[in-house]
Amino acid sequence: MPRTTRRPMLYPALLSPCLIALLAACSSAPEKPVTDTPVSTPQSCTALRTFTLPAAAIGLPTRGARVTAIESVVASGDGAKAVGAYCKVSGEISPVDPAAPAIRFQVDLPAQWNGKALMFGGGGYDGTIPDVAANVPAGAATQPGPLGRGYATFASDSGHQANATTSRDGSFGSNDEALRNFAGDALKKTRDVALAIVTAHYGQRPARVYFAGGSTGGREALAMASRWPSDVDGVIALYPAWNAVALNLQFGRMTQAMAQPGAYPDAAKRKLLFDAAMAACDRLDGVADGVISNVDACNARFDPATASLNGKPLRCEGGGEGGDGCLSDAQIAAFKVFSTPLELPYPLASGETRYPGFNTWGTDWGMGTGSPFQAIIQTLGLGTEQPANPMPGVSSKGSPPYHSTFWDQWVRYFVTRDVNFNPLALDPLRPGGYQARVVALNGLQDVNQTDLSAFRNKGGKILIAHGTADALVSTQATRQYLGRLQKAMGEQQLEGFVRYYEIPGYGHVFGTAFNASWDSLTALEQWVEQGKAPVDQIVVDTTVVPGRSRPLCRYPAWPQYRGSGSVNEAGSFVCVGR
Repeated sequence: MPRTTRRPMLYPALLSPCLIALLAACSSAPEKPVTDTPVSTPQSCTALRTFTLPAAAIGLPTRGARVTAIESVVASGDGAKAVGAYCKVSGEISPVDPAAPAIRFQVDLPAQWNGKALMFGGGGYDGTIPDVAANVPAGAATQPGPLGRGYATFASDSGHQANATTSRDGSFGSNDEALRNFAGDALKKTRDVALAIVTAHYGQRPARVYFAGGSTGGREALAMASRWPSDVDGVIALYPAWNAVALNLQFGRMTQAMAQPGAYPDAAKRKLLFDAAMAACDRLDGVADGVISNVDACNARFDPATASLNGKPLRCEGGGEGGDGCLSDAQIAAFKVFSTPLELPYPLASGETRYPGFNTWGTDWGMGTGSPFQAIIQTLGLGTEQPANPMPGVSSKGSPPYHSTFWDQWVRYFVTRDVNFNPLALDPLRPGGYQARVVALNGLQDVNQTDLSAFRNKGGKILIAHGTADALVSTQATRQYLGRLQKAMGEQQLEGFVRYYEIPGYGHVFGTAFNASWDSLTALEQWVEQGKAPVDQIVVDTTVVPGRSRPLCRYPAWPQYRGSGSVNEAGSFVCVGR
């Protein structure tokens, strides 16, 4: 793809009072169509050092914002990694509650601006500012990232600063304003401040504003489209944790299953399960290619209790502990909890009563071998320590399952607000006196709005993609979100602005069977700016078999081998219905 045409950076001057008034008006009213008409004389990078923005210019309550540091960054990299010179702006948004943390943010302003802006989402419990000079999640490895294309890019830490456990630190949840910021308010506040800085620097508002994120960032992308439809023109949501509370409850169920005596499997046993599922399910797409593409058929037919590998039963003889060559009944039972849905006897604020199971069979839960990403995959999977009370700590030497620390923090800081509470003692199905709090958190944290007519009517577009081997957010849950939209708006309405794709073999951020690279940003640009809906999208593996490709099938389709041709070429596969 040719690089996007860029506009030269304009010359500096001071921010005018009329710009402040304009931004204040825009924060509380629907935006008018953007034009290239300058609204202010531009400010240089150096001049932005003293930039401040009053609370009245921000769409949600704050005590204003200020720039805390600026840095002129020289051009670097080459090819797809090339990034031109840019002005790096750091700042903070002051909370209303003096006890709440500030929202820290960063805006990167390229010297050769393409007239557009892109906001990045975070991950986990956030707490750090994402790398806004990087690519979008699972972005095209052969194409420049947003900053390299000339976008002004920005993001925030969502309103708190994480401790050494980074994205697993939920301690901020004991403060109401910090919790609201994480749940979504920081998105609006950051967007308003960042656009004020972009406008001050270039002397005109961006022609388009996009959002890209994965996991929590995927939830944030959907929140922007639903809560502030006039603020963004299109979003990219990878493996979105849209129903965060139901997911947390499933995490609790999984944690308590893994905490049972003898239930926690080491890396060798996880590899055994992975290999057995691959042996049973790989050919369900018509060819043995190291990827389970017909994941629904695999879910229906594979059972670790009866499966075998190389002619030997996967289940240990008698069901007891038999070493790394088999799985005990306790371990099989725990994995079956992962694969089955959470069924709540009470409704959440959204009306939901379940979280679907994971595609457990063929998912890498941290095997420790076979991929340059294994250390990260193990961290995001089952870790190295069995969950317990107190929950084992997170360090460079090891940690419990990511989802177990997440549950621990949510229970202690979000739900009970009792730092000494035992996370294994709260029953996700019957939380007793905490049920009302759980329901209230669902109303706060989750992206529950299903009528996205305002976003559709303004021409907004949504691209969603999710790997079928995700160990942290279930692909089945993203299907659930799509189903809710279909029920609320109808298939015909969704056709004009939503696309959902599933990527076989791709996990959470990284993949052991297939590590995905997709030019989602170009697809979004063409859909929003030219009215060209995505067709014949291709996803490329960057690590496992570098350069091999597959058709990116729009759900409910999946890629089936045609019966001939290279297994490494997308043209050898066809998208078929389920």
